[in-house]
Formats: sequence, C-alpha cells, structure tokens
Amino acid sequence: MPFHSLQAAATTNSSVVGGMAALQSEIPRLADFRFNEKTSLVSPAVVAGIVRGIEFLLIVVLGLLIKALYVESMDQAGDLAYFLATVGAAGAGGILFQVLGLYDVAAFRSVWWQLGRMTMGWTVLFALLVTAAFFTKLGPDFSRVWLAAWFASGAACLVAGRILLGFKVRNWAKAGRFNRRVVIIGGGDNAHSLIEALEKQDGSDLRICGVFDDRGGERVGDRVCGYPKLGRIGELVEFGRRTRVDLLIVTLPLSAEARIQQLLKAMTVLPVDIRLAAHTGRLRFRPQAYSWIANVPFIDLADKPIAGWEHVQKWLFDKLIAVSALTLLSPVMMLVALAIKLESRGQVLFRQKRYGLNNELVEVLKFRSMYSHRCDTEAARLVTPTDPRVTRVGRFIRRTSLDELPQLINVLTGSLSLVGPRPHAVQAKAGNALYPDVVDGYFARHKVKPGVTGWAQINGWRGETDTAEKILKRVEHDLYYIENWSVFLDLYIVLRTPLALVKSENAY
Repeated sequence: MPFHSLQAAATTNSSVVGGMAALQSEIPRLADFRFNEKTSLVSPAVVAGIVRGIEFLLIVVLGLLIKALYVESMDQAGDLAYFLATVGAAGAGGILFQVLGLYDVAAFRSVWWQLGRMTMGWTVLFALLVTAAFFTKLGPDFSRVWLAAWFASGAACLVAGRILLGFKVRNWAKAGRFNRRVVIIGGGDNAHSLIEALEKQDGSDLRICGVFDDRGGERVGDRVCGYPKLGRIGELVEFGRRTRVDLLIVTLPLSAEARIQQLLKAMTVLPVDIRLAAHTGRLRFRPQAYSWIANVPFIDLADKPIAGWEHVQKWLFDKLIAVSALTLLSPVMMLVALAIKLESRGQVLFRQKRYGLNNELVEVLKFRSMYSHRCDTEAARLVTPTDPRVTRVGRFIRRTSLDELPQLINVLTGSLSLVGPRPHAVQAKAGNALYPDVVDGYFARHKVKPGVTGWAQINGWRGETDTAEKILKRVEHDLYYIENWSVFLDLYIVLRTPLALVKSENAY
C-alpha cells in the first residue's frame, strides 16, 4: 500500500504509525529506520570531543594519583616536574591519538581495530616520553616504578574504556542515531541525479527517508530511485513533527525563486537543516560558497538552531543555573506553597499542557493562582485585571511571576530550557483569535525548547495578550533570540529577568 495514500501527515497517529510500519516492511533499504520512534541524533563531533576530554583527564589523574601514592613528596620544583610531565603526556597523547584516527566515529565502532591502534599509540607515547627525559637529562628525576605503573594502568584503563565505548557506539549506530535522516523535496530529474550522486558517497551518514512532491501520476510515481513518495509537500511539516528528520534537501532549480521562498517559509518551522541542491545548476559559484557532502554541492537555506556543542553548552547552563536557583529559592517556594494552601482548597501545583519543542505538548508546572474549581487548563479565556477566578495570593504571585518558579523543575527534567520562547497554552489567544491564526509562521518559535524566561519577557512583552500587536511583538523577539542565541545571551537574559519583573503592569 503506498504510504502517501494514507495521508499520514494529515491524519491520526495510528494511521501515521501504520503507514510507517508498512513502509519499513516494504522497503528493505529502509529497514534500519525506526519511523515510529523519535530517536535523537548523536553528534559525532560532540562524542569525539567528550572522549578526547575523558581520556585526557584519565591520563592526568592516573599519573598524579600514582605519584601521590608511591612517590614521596618532593620540593616544589620536583612536584611541578611530575605535574608538567603528566599534563604534557596527556596533551601529546591526544594529538597522537588524533593522528592515528582514534577520534573518528568509524573507529569507535570497531573495537578490535581501535584497541590495536590505542595500544600502539600509548606505547609510542611512552617511548617518546622516555626519550625526551633521556635527552633532557631529566630521567633520574622520575621514578621508574611510577613510570611503569602509569604505563600499565593507563593502558588497562584506556583499553577498557574503548571496549565500553565500542559497545555503546555500535548500539547508537544500530538505532540510527549517527545517521542524518534526509527528506527530499521534489521528485523530478534533479531528485534522480541527486540521489544517485549521494548513493555513490562511501561512508556517508545520510539516510534518505523518501520524497515529498505535489505531482503525481506519470510525472512522479510512487518511487523515486527506489525511495518512496511519502506524500505531498503540504504534509511534510506534520511528518517532521511525528518522526525525526535532520535534513531537508530541496531539489528545485535556482531559477524557481518564488517556489523556493514559499517552501522555505513553510519549512522553517521545523528544527532541521535545509539545503538547496546545487549539483545540476548551470550557474556556478566559488567552492567556498557551498556546503559539501563529499563532492556534492549544496546551498545553505537554514540551519538547525542550537545544535552540536551549542546544545551541550545550553544543557550545562540550564542544569547548573536551575539547581542553583532551586537551592536559593526553596524557602520562597515553600512560603508561596503554604500561602496557597492556607487561602483555598486544592493542589498547590497546577499542571498545564503547552506547546514545546517541535510543537510537541509538554506538561508545565506552576503554582496554582486560581480557585481549584475555576482553573482553566487550556487557557481558553484570557485573565483580566479583576478576574474573579484568581485568588488574592494568586494575584500577587502572577504579578511577580513567582507562580512560574516550579518550572525550574521542568528545566531539570528536560521539558523546558531556562531561557527560550515562553511556552504557550494550547488555546492561548490574542483577543479572540488563537495565536497561530494571528501570527504567520508562529510555530517557528518552537524550533528550540521553550524557556522559563526569555528575550521577549525582559523587553516588556509578557503578561496579557489582548491585542494582535502584543503577540506579534512577542514572536518577533522569540525569533530574534533563536537566530542570535549564545550562552552569553542566556546569561544576560537571566540577569535581566529580576529587573524586568519589577515592571509588572502587564501581568495579573
């Protein structure tokens, strides 16, 4: 049964999953895809960097630990010599292992290959260390037992670590977490030549899911170079939200400017890289103007925001600040909880479904600010300055944003980020219209995780959205944040947030 006949992107979850399962069983070359799972992509650069850092620290710690346990304390110069020797050897080891190809993901997968290279690299490293000590006449200053113990323990730990790493990486590879899942937009002759060019690349991390095209019949059939036509282009956004897509490739010619702009406007709501295939274009630019996959040229149209090491930086920032803030603010949170409990019956915490990353629904925590029997879980009705649903305590904590403090727990669990576009309720409105109906391209703000605070909030666009201008300005600031993200911008927003809360005329 053709997948596109299911209209998977526009129908229920069950039909989408059923269509994906049918596609998997029907197309052997796609058997490694788990279309019904949203497995996240693992960045090879991040994995290699983490392995490099761990092995550097391991070598240093082993050298200093053995020195502390076996070698008696020396004068300052002697202790410094041991320290410099361990750090220098660890640094040289990282360079040598890189030269030997030990930080490539392909090497991580092959346990026996990397064990041979690792043993050879570690041995060569110590041979160089002993040679350097001999020619600099520093040999007598170092304990031979220390050197032998460091060599043996380092070899054992590095080899054991690489064995564990090999099993882990192979499991990731089987799950497709190193493969960038690609969807091709357009199924004409350009798509045929692109697929053929990509399939010729050895060791490519691209895995083509299929093709989206509005044409049917004889122009574009159910298969394009053996890959299925997954649906019409209008269904691609929903497909991208239901399964993991990492890269969109547009195969339209450069001359189709209007159509490319139209597609880009529709596709930029997804947190993916978007590339324009340039392999068949007659107009040629300098090689530096392209991004390349092997020898296939592409023009970058959009990049996935906060990816690779940026994602790691933001994750660390979120966890460190959230833990610190919860520790410091726990007395305040306990007082707020007590005040809520004393004033009215019901739960202290209020749970509400809101839009999160890639338009998925997440459950956000807040202190309850309304009477329990009058809570609005979908925010279908705007809160007004004299709203009778809001308690006295609730009015105060809403005005000061103390009701948002439990969302720090959401940051620790990973459903929210500390800084980002604020998560909006499903039925949130500007006046009488839903947010997506007011703002064209509204869901582009969901390309990153929503945050407890954000760029819009510190610039005065928080609280009630009773007019279209207010939500337009909020989205405008959210998109600016996404396009200009940095750790320093997050830090600036966090530091500015308490000052912004003082100006609370729009929050009630």
